[in-house]
Amino acid sequence: MLLSEKVVIVTGAGGGLGAGIARVCSREGARVVVADIRGDAAQAVAESLPGASLGVACDVGDDDAQARLVEQAIAHFGRIDGLVNNAGINFAKPFLDTSEAEWERIIRVDLRAVFFLSQKVCRQMLAQAQPGGSIVHISSVHSQAALPGAGPYDAAKGGVVAMGKSLAVELAPLGIRVNAISPGLLNTQIWQDIQNAAPSAEECLDYWRANIPIGRVIETEEIGELAAFLLSPRSSSITGANIFADGGMTAQLISKEPYVSRPLEGK
Repeated sequence: MLLSEKVVIVTGAGGGLGAGIARVCSREGARVVVADIRGDAAQAVAESLPGASLGVACDVGDDDAQARLVEQAIAHFGRIDGLVNNAGINFAKPFLDTSEAEWERIIRVDLRAVFFLSQKVCRQMLAQAQPGGSIVHISSVHSQAALPGAGPYDAAKGGVVAMGKSLAVELAPLGIRVNAISPGLLNTQIWQDIQNAAPSAEECLDYWRANIPIGRVIETEEIGELAAFLLSPRSSSITGANIFADGGMTAQLISKEPYVSRPLEGK
C-alpha cells in the first residue's frame, strides 16, 4: 500500500472531494485525520473509513482551530506525515459587486489558511524523530484559466500554486515536499448545482461533455489517487509541481464547436 502507517490530515473532508481523498488514503493504509468545519460530518466520514481514523471539527480560517487540529492529530497518532489542504470556499459574483468582506473571507479560507496550517504542520514534521513529509494543496483549473465573476477565488487558487512553489524550494533540503493538484469539474454537489441551475439538464450535460476532452466529469476518488501518490514515497522526486487533473479541459484551446467542420489540409 502506498501510505502504510502514514498519518495524513485531510481538510474539508466531511464530504465531496475531501471525503474522496480521505477514502483513498485510508484504503492505501494511511491513518487519516478527517477535518471539517462540520464536526458531525467529519466524524461520520472518519467512522466510515476502513482504517484507523480521527474526525476533528476545524474551521481552517481560525488559527486557534488549526493549532488544535495539529495537537489532536499528535495526541491521537503521535506524528504527522502528510497534509492535504483541501478545505475551501467556492465563489462567483461580478467584480463590480464584490465587497471587501467577501474578498477577505475567500482569501482567508482559500489562501491564508493553507499557508498557516502548512506552517504548523511543517514545524511538527521537522520536530519528529524521523523528520520530513509531504504536503498537497488542492488548487483548481482556475489557477490556469478564468471565468467571469471568480476574481477572489482565482486569486486564491493561483496564489496557492505560486506559494506552493516557494515552499517546495525552501523546504526541499529539509525533506518536505510540496505539490499542488488542480482538478477540473468534479462530481460533487457543485456539479449537481450546475445541472440544477441550467434550463435543461440534458443541454448542460452535452455542453460540458463537449468541453472536457475525456467527455465526463472527474470522480473525487480519481483526485484521491493522485493525492495518495504525491503523499507517498513513490513520488519522492516530485516537488513544486502543479498537476492538472481535469480531463484535458485546460489543454483545449477554445470551446468545442457544436458542428463538425470539413478537414483543413492547408496549401
